[in-house]
This record gives sequence, structure tokens and C-alpha cells, in this order.
Amino acid sequence: MEKKTVRGNVPGLGEKGAAGREKRSGRDRRTNKKASLKYLLFNGRRERIRREDDRQKVFFFDRYNPKLFAAIMAILMLSLFDGLLTLYLIRNGSSELNPVMDYLLQHGPFSFVVVKYLLTSAGVVILLVFKNVLLSGANIHTHSLFSCMIVAFSAVIIWEMFLIYLSF
Repeated sequence: MEKKTVRGNVPGLGEKGAAGREKRSGRDRRTNKKASLKYLLFNGRRERIRREDDRQKVFFFDRYNPKLFAAIMAILMLSLFDGLLTLYLIRNGSSELNPVMDYLLQHGPFSFVVVKYLLTSAGVVILLVFKNVLLSGANIHTHSLFSCMIVAFSAVIIWEMFLIYLSF
């Protein structure tokens, strides 16, 4: 025997409307995995994973923590600062060890800085999309890599500042 749950005469919550027609469309709204542009731009709903079984999947969000935004902005600013310090060091006799960046430097400082920024931005976007994925081999979440990037860029900038200090 099939059980039916009746929710009373509350409009929109019962199985049938006032005219005896089914009010629901029959389509499960939760099956859409894509984030709507409206929610991405103007107040999305999902900020974190709530269900335990969802923690094993790649889960996309449409709202992000302000600390994460600050980390992304810090990474992008550190990348730009690194590029500018690199250009300063190159003008004063240093050489670029990265062959890709060295190739871009041969095409001018503008292309060097733009491509450096775009590559950093692409990396940040990839980390942002997959920020809750657990790297099983290392047993860490990818969102912790934002801190690692900040530390790495900071260490490079400190090294470059030390090299500038030595050149005086």
C-alpha cells in the first residue's frame, strides 16, 4: 500500500491546488548542477558543503567567503609586484631563469607582465573552482593551496628585495 503525505490546505504545499490540479511541475529543481549567473552576481545561496556525502564530490559554489576573496586579491597583487621587481632586476643586470618568462621578456615588458598576470589568474580560478577537492595523496584540501601561493610569492618578493638591496 502506498503512503501519501498530505500537508493540509496550505496553498502551494499540498499535493493539489484549489481547483484539484497538481501544482508542482514534476521536475526536480535540485538536478541542475550549473550555477545561475543571477546567483553568481547578485547573492548566491551556496557557500559551503552541508551534506556529508557531498564532501566526496566536486561541488561548485556561487558564494564565497570574504577571506577567500582577500587571499585571491593578495595573490594577484603579489604576482604583479613580483613582475615589477623582476623587470627592475632585469634592467639592472639580472637574468630571468624561467625560460617561458625569459621568452616573454624578449617580446617586451608589457607582454611579460600581462601573461604573468593571466597565468596567475588562471591558476587562481582553477583553485577556486576546485577549492573543496581533497587531494587524497597529500590528504589536504585544495583551498589550503591559496595560503601556499601567498607564502611562495612572498618568499620570491623577499628574495628579489634582497637582490635589490645587494645591488646598492
